Amino acid sequence: MQNKTFVAVAVGLGLITLSACGSTHAKSSTDSESSTDSKTVTLVSHDSWAVSKNVLADFEKKTGYQVKVLKDGDAGQAVNKAILTKDNPQGDVFFGVDNTLLSRALDNGLFQPYTAKGLDKVGAAYQLDKDKHRVTPIDYGDICVNYDKAYFSAHRLTPPQSFADLAKPAYKNLLVTENAATSSPGLGFLLGSAARFGDTGWPDYWKKLKANGVKVVDGWEQAYYQEFSGSSEGRKAGGDRPLVVSYASSPPAEVIYAKKRPGTAPTGVASGTCFRQIEFAGVLSNAGNTKGAKAFVDFLVSREFQEDMPLNMFVYPVVDGAKVPADFTKYGPAAQHPEIMAPGKIAANRDQWLKSWTSLVLK
Repeated sequence: MQNKTFVAVAVGLGLITLSACGSTHAKSSTDSESSTDSKTVTLVSHDSWAVSKNVLADFEKKTGYQVKVLKDGDAGQAVNKAILTKDNPQGDVFFGVDNTLLSRALDNGLFQPYTAKGLDKVGAAYQLDKDKHRVTPIDYGDICVNYDKAYFSAHRLTPPQSFADLAKPAYKNLLVTENAATSSPGLGFLLGSAARFGDTGWPDYWKKLKANGVKVVDGWEQAYYQEFSGSSEGRKAGGDRPLVVSYASSPPAEVIYAKKRPGTAPTGVASGTCFRQIEFAGVLSNAGNTKGAKAFVDFLVSREFQEDMPLNMFVYPVVDGAKVPADFTKYGPAAQHPEIMAPGKIAANRDQWLKSWTSLVLK
C-alpha cells in the first residue's frame, strides 16, 4: 500500500523508461535461485509487500515451497518492468497490480488464467476479471488526501473534506501530490478527480489546483516522508505541506508505528477525496514454476494471509468474514463513499488523460 518513489516511467504514453539506478532491488542470495527450481516460488511485487514471518513459514511448511521475493519499486514501475520482461519473467507470480493499471497488464498478456481456490469467498465487487480469471483480487484500500491535525488546529483552519475544497484560497500552497505518470496513488488521485468532475471537467479542476499552488513530486515516499508535515518522518525532515495524497489507512500506521503510542492519530483523512483501489495477483504467463505460483495465489486468498495483511500492508482483505484488527478500523476506516471508475473506462481514457495531465500540470 505505502508505495515508494521510483524513476520516471512514462506510463501514460506507453513508453516505459527504466534506469538501473531506479531499482530498489539489488541481487542477493534471496533471488539467486531460478524459479525453474520446482521447490522455489519467486514472487515479484512492489516495495510495500509484507507478510508476517510465521505466516509465510506456515505456507512453506504446508506446501514444501520456498518463497523468494523480488521487490521492484512502486507498483507502476513493478508492473511496467514485468511487462518488459514477460517473455523471460523475473519470477513466477506477481502481486500488486491495481485497478488503475490492470488493463495495461491484461492487454499485454502478463498473466495466465487461473481460478484460485477460495475465490468463491471473495466479494463479487472486487472480481474485475471474473470471466477469464487472469488475476485474483487480494486487497482493497482508498487513496485519499491526508491532513496534519496539528497544523490546522494551530491555524484555526477547518481541514478540507472534498476535492472542491482543495482548490479554495484557504488551502493555497498546502497540498502535495504524486506525479500521476509515475505513481500509483498519484494516478488514483487523478482518476478520482475525473470520476468526480467528469471527462471534460477534471482539466479545469487541475488548472485550479495548479493556480492554488499544488506541489507535484515523483512518488509517495517523497510526498509523505519529506514534504508532508504530518508524518513522523516529515516532521523530522521539515516537511511544510499539511495536505498530502496518501491512503485512508495512513493514520493507523502513524499510531501503530509511533515510538510512544498516541491516544489519537496525528493525521486525518479528507473523506470526500477518496478513490477506491483494488490490488490483484496473478500467475505470470511464462512462469518457470506454474504449480508453485498457483499455490501461492491460493495462499494470498486464504483466511490466514487475509487476516495477517492489514497490519503489514495497511489494506483491507477481500475475503468475506476475514477479521480486521480493531486498531486498523479505529484509526483508518474505509471510505464510505469513495469515487470509483469502471476498468473499461480507465483503459479507454488513462493514456490520453495522463498525456493531458502532464501537459497541463507539469509544463
